[in-house]
Amino acid sequence: MIFDLRTYTCHPGKAGEWLKLYEEKAYAIQAKYLGKPLFVSTSEVGTLNQVVHCWVYTSQADREQRRTAMEQDPGWHEYRRVSGERGYIARQDNTILKSAPFSPL
Repeated sequence: MIFDLRTYTCHPGKAGEWLKLYEEKAYAIQAKYLGKPLFVSTSEVGTLNQVVHCWVYTSQADREQRRTAMEQDPGWHEYRRVSGERGYIARQDNTILKSAPFSPL
């Protein structure tokens, strides 16, 4: 099992607007192809203006196959276009994590 931890740092004051756009335009598309995320959260302490997603896959190949299928969806392209035009995101970081043998997940 691998975890795709995706951190989106928004421009100050824009995280709520981006999260609303994501919920309206992208979440259903991602859930269709990627399955439901382990969590979607916002930062409260530490680095602010962040939205963090964690997606779970059986392997890197599973992740690549699912994300490739999602990239073919016209609705995904529309969401990315609108999100880019609005300029909410200042930075995006992705980390692939692999469970330790004794981890409960």
